[in-house]
Amino acid sequence: MPTAGGEEQPGSPGGADDPDSKRARRDSFGPWGDPKKKYLYYCPQMAELAASIAQQQSSLKIELGEISWKRFPDGFPNVFVEGAETIRGKHVAFLASFNNPETIFEQISVIYSLPKMFIASFTLILPFFPTGTAERVEREGEVPTAVTLARILSHIPLSRGGPTSTIIFDIHALQERFYFGDNITPCFETGIPLLLKELAELEDAKDVVIAYPDEGAMKRFHTMFVGFEEVVCTKVRQGDKRLVTLKEGDPKGKHVVIVDDLVQSGGTLIECGKLLQRHGATRISAYCTHGVFPNDSYKKFTDSDQFSNFWITDSCPQTVASVRGKKPFAVLSLAGRIARALEI
Repeated sequence: MPTAGGEEQPGSPGGADDPDSKRARRDSFGPWGDPKKKYLYYCPQMAELAASIAQQQSSLKIELGEISWKRFPDGFPNVFVEGAETIRGKHVAFLASFNNPETIFEQISVIYSLPKMFIASFTLILPFFPTGTAERVEREGEVPTAVTLARILSHIPLSRGGPTSTIIFDIHALQERFYFGDNITPCFETGIPLLLKELAELEDAKDVVIAYPDEGAMKRFHTMFVGFEEVVCTKVRQGDKRLVTLKEGDPKGKHVVIVDDLVQSGGTLIECGKLLQRHGATRISAYCTHGVFPNDSYKKFTDSDQFSNFWITDSCPQTVASVRGKKPFAVLSLAGRIARALEI
C-alpha cells in the first residue's frame, strides 16, 4: 500500500519488494537466457547460410536477428543492431564472412559491440579464416597476417559469460590455435564428414583413393580418411618453377580425389591432376573446404572436363553464387555442422 507520501511500502503489491516487480526489474537487465536458444546475427553475404542454419534439426532453437547495414556519405559503416534490448542476458552468435577485405571493418564493429550489449554469451562463426596461409615468415620483412587477424579477434570484449567462442572450419594449420589470446576460445571444425558422405554414394566408391597435393595437406587430413588408400604428391623447385611430383602411393586404375583445405587459382590442383592421370588414374575429382577462386579462376575447371567432381562448401559465399549449377562443382553446406557446433 502507498504511504502518506505516496510511496509503496516494502512487501506490498506493486512495491519494490513485490515478487512481480523484482522479476520485471531483473528481466529489464536481462536474465540468463535459455541455453537452448541462440540469437543468430549475420553479415549480408551470409544471409542464405544463416537461414539454412536456423532450419536445421537441432537441440537449439535458433532465432535470426536483424542488422541494418548502411554507410555514411563518406563511406564508413552506419550499422544498427535491431532489438538490442531484447538480447540482454541471451546467448548470441554472429555469422561472419571475411572473404572481402572491404567488409571486414564493419563486421568487426558489430563483433566488438554485441558482447557489450549485456548478453549471456557470444559465439563468433567464421567458417573461413582467410589469412590462414600467411601463418609464418621465411625471410625478414614478411608479415604473418594470420597472426594479425588472430590478435584482432583476440580483443573481442568479454560477454557476461566470459571469453568469446569462435567456430572456424579447416583452418590452414592447426598450430594457428596458439596465435589467439585468452579472450577467445577457438573451436576448429572440419567439412571432411560432408565429403565422406559424398564418397560413400559414388558408384565407384570402392575404387576411390585419396590424394594430397603436398605433405602439408597430408599431415592435416590423413587421419580423417581411415580405410582409404592414399597418394601423396609433393612440389619441387626447378629453376623458377615449382613442379608437382609423385612422392608415394599408386593411383593406377583408381578414382583419385584430391583433398586440400582451400583453393585459390587452382593451378596446383590442375598440375596434380595431370600427374595422377599420367600415372594411370581413371578419374580425377577434388575437394576443398574453401573455394576462394579470386579473379574468377574457377573457370579453369568449368571450361575443362579434367575433373569429374569438384566439391566445395559454402564458406565463401561469393564463389557459391558463381559456381552453383556449373559442372564439375557441387556445393556442400556447412549449415548442419555449424548448428551442431553451436550445441557445444
